[in-house]
Amino acid sequence: MGDSVKNQYEPNYAILPGEVLSNELELRDMSQQELSKRTGLSAKHIVSIVKGKAPITPETAIKLERAIGMPANYWLNLESNYQEIKARLDEEEKLEADLQWLKRIPVNEMVKFDWIKRHKDRTNQLREVLRFFGIASVGQWEDMWPRLNIAYRQSSRYKVYPEAVSAWLRKGELDAASIHCAPYNKQKFRQALDEIRALTDMTPDEFVSKMQALCAEAGVAVVFVPSLPKTGVSGATRWVHSNKAVIQLSLRYRSNDHLWFTFFHEAGHILLHGKKDLFIERTDKGSNGLNEEKEAEANHFAQNELIPPRALEKFIQIGALTKADICSFAKQVGIAPGIVVGQLQHRGALDYQFCNDLKQFYKWDHELRF
Repeated sequence: MGDSVKNQYEPNYAILPGEVLSNELELRDMSQQELSKRTGLSAKHIVSIVKGKAPITPETAIKLERAIGMPANYWLNLESNYQEIKARLDEEEKLEADLQWLKRIPVNEMVKFDWIKRHKDRTNQLREVLRFFGIASVGQWEDMWPRLNIAYRQSSRYKVYPEAVSAWLRKGELDAASIHCAPYNKQKFRQALDEIRALTDMTPDEFVSKMQALCAEAGVAVVFVPSLPKTGVSGATRWVHSNKAVIQLSLRYRSNDHLWFTFFHEAGHILLHGKKDLFIERTDKGSNGLNEEKEAEANHFAQNELIPPRALEKFIQIGALTKADICSFAKQVGIAPGIVVGQLQHRGALDYQFCNDLKQFYKWDHELRF
């Protein structure tokens, strides 16, 4: 039975009921005008049925049964089969046109990460990607991700596909859905950040679960999603509803200074800004169509949260900064030495080639965990 279903024939053409009706009339030497008189249907309506512009309804099928002698079920089945096949063929035609869109989706990497299954047939692969996005057709992609084309409408140094960015965001959305969060509480989240700051010198095996738990208790889901080609994204923040926010991190640069700065940057968006914006941390530094003032505010928030600004300024004034000095200062302010190195490099107080061995570099394992 399974084989018969699998090998079920699907015609690649639809038989127009009107053509069958026209042939039956010809066999009976009956004109459309005579059929009109016998059924009570207008001549115009008969022409519409013959041309496929009007369907054969149950009422019409009964009239044709009485006028021609062929059962009403015959006409209704003919119409039903025609509409089903026509819909399938129309869908196939549209799917074929949508295959160009599929080329902008990083399918190979998504398969490697086990986000989707591999299909040899391109149309089936497209259907698989649409299921991943949870949309009926490519036409709904623009409706679901309207701000991405705006965010990436300007040129950048890197070739970025909004479709690829949306795939990365969608995976974060799916992962966040599995994280149970208490209703968002601004005060609790603020307190959680103070506790999370103390985790920066830990390994991912130690800090990830603690970070996620602390944030979830305050209404924020934190998810780690590997970066995809043609995205150039290291972090993002958005609200799935008024009581749940999502911070998504890609670990794109792998160093602990960048990861923690990105996390606190995204946290700044949650605390400082509205719930309707989608904030994307782009690695190409291009304009993302969002309020640049808000991005600057989030940067400022992250800098101040990671290292007390006055303490850092005094430390910079020392002048010659050795590894021992950096480690001592990091211990004094309770932060990982690599984060101090990153902030010193960013401020121009330390060359980007110096002291990078104080940073921790993370990597995904075979199960896409740290």
